Order: sequence, then structure tokens, then C-alpha cells
Amino acid sequence: MNKRNLKLSVLSDLHLGTYGCNAKAINKYLKSINPEILILNGDVIDIWQFSKRYWPDSHMKVVQRIFKMMSTGTKVYYLTGNHDEMLRKFTDFRIGRLELLDKLVLDLDGKKAWFFHGDVFDVSMKHSKWLAKLGAVGYDTLIILNSIVNWASQKMGRGKVSFSKRIKNSVKQAIKFIDDFEETATTIAIENGFDYVVCGHIHQPAIRKVNNDKGSTIYLNSGDWIENLTALEYHEKKWSLYHFKEEFGDTELHEEDELNVELPNMESLYKNIVEASF
Repeated sequence: MNKRNLKLSVLSDLHLGTYGCNAKAINKYLKSINPEILILNGDVIDIWQFSKRYWPDSHMKVVQRIFKMMSTGTKVYYLTGNHDEMLRKFTDFRIGRLELLDKLVLDLDGKKAWFFHGDVFDVSMKHSKWLAKLGAVGYDTLIILNSIVNWASQKMGRGKVSFSKRIKNSVKQAIKFIDDFEETATTIAIENGFDYVVCGHIHQPAIRKVNNDKGSTIYLNSGDWIENLTALEYHEKKWSLYHFKEEFGDTELHEEDELNVELPNMESLYKNIVEASF
């Protein structure tokens, strides 16, 4: 497979370790690109719902793929989100081509780009974290139910449906939350002179210019890998929103592309994550 050369690729909300994660699609996408910089913009490993009882090989392969990209020259920034907020105690950690940060500012061809997950704007995260975690479990359950319904629907020759998208698009409070989130992010970006503000968190992929009486900025959201299967790409001074499709087929990785990267086994990884929370 010929890899696409990119200046920058941004993925967020992978939610590795949950049933809703499309790990095979993530791996296929990462396999198809050769970015100078890879930004993982939060909620990569879902530590809220992390369990050693559920960590398929396909999820481990994503981690291995990222490490392999680092070994071949890609700079990786891991920006923490709310589902992996436990890692924030290790902010500014650096090892090789990997940096763990809360937020990031980059110069992209003379323009300032501000990257962060976005949960800082979520009121439920500040005042009702238990409610947010309960909602995450409910969301994962909804995704599992949705998968079962879609499997049956396709067997009957019908198209796929998305319960959560319908809920988000029909519930006024959900629409208001998304609008408020985007307005807050862009207002702060304009006030601080950022040309681009790049977020995740709300699972709503977007690229759009925002103007107010103080100036303008480009708002970008990388979406998620639960439903939308999207990533942001920057190359030759242009941003684009990538939507994953099964153009790579359903085959597993070829033997010559085996991921020979040594990582801790899941017992060790689980132990380290649990210990880090205390």
C-alpha cells in the first residue's frame, strides 16, 4: 500500500478499550499515512471504562502501530482528554518522539494552531463528573445496541442508522451544548490570536471559519472513531477532513507488515494504570 505523506494528522476520541471502538479501522487508517506529526487529541485509551477483561488484539495493534510510526520518524503528541485524564499527572512527559501534554501550540506555515481536547469547557466535567462517567457507560451500551440493530438491518438489506446521532440532532439541549462548546472555543482562540483551534470531545467533525467583532479563526474538530471515523489532515498549507471508508478491504495485515514492537502485556499495563490512579 502506498502511504499518503502528510504534514500533520489529528485523531481524537478513539476510546480504545471499549466495545464501540473501531480499532481495525483506526489501524488501517494509520497504516495508510506517513505524517510528520501525529496528534492524538484526547480520549485515546478510555481509562474510565478500562478493564483487563476487554482488550482485543485489534486494540493493542493500534498502540503498536503508533509506536511503529514513531520508530520510522513520526513525532507523536498525546494530548489528554477526560476519559484519559488520569494521565494528566504525567503532563510534559517525553520519551523519544512521544510527548504527553494537556494542550499544544504549533506554528503551521506561519499560522498559530491551538490543539486541546475540549473537556475543559464541559460543565458536567467540572461539577458532576460521576454523571459524565455514567453517561459514558450509557453511550457505550447504546453503541453496542446500535451495532446489533445495524447487523440485523444489513441482513435485511437496509442501511445503517445511528441512535446517538439522532439523539444529538434532535435533543435541543445537546444541540445547544455543541453550539456553546464551539462558540467558547472560537471566542477564546480569537482573543488570543490563534489562526486555528483544534478540538475533539464532542464527536462532531467540522472545519469552518468563525468571525466575530474581534476577528476570525478556523474551528476544527477531529470527530471520533466510534461512529464518524474521521481525522483531520494538514498538508501543503491546507486542512481537510478525512472520512474513513473500507477502501482498504477487510483483510488483516500482511506478514511483511507485522508490528514487531515490544509493549507491556495487558496484565502489566492494567496494573500500571490502576496504580497511577492512587
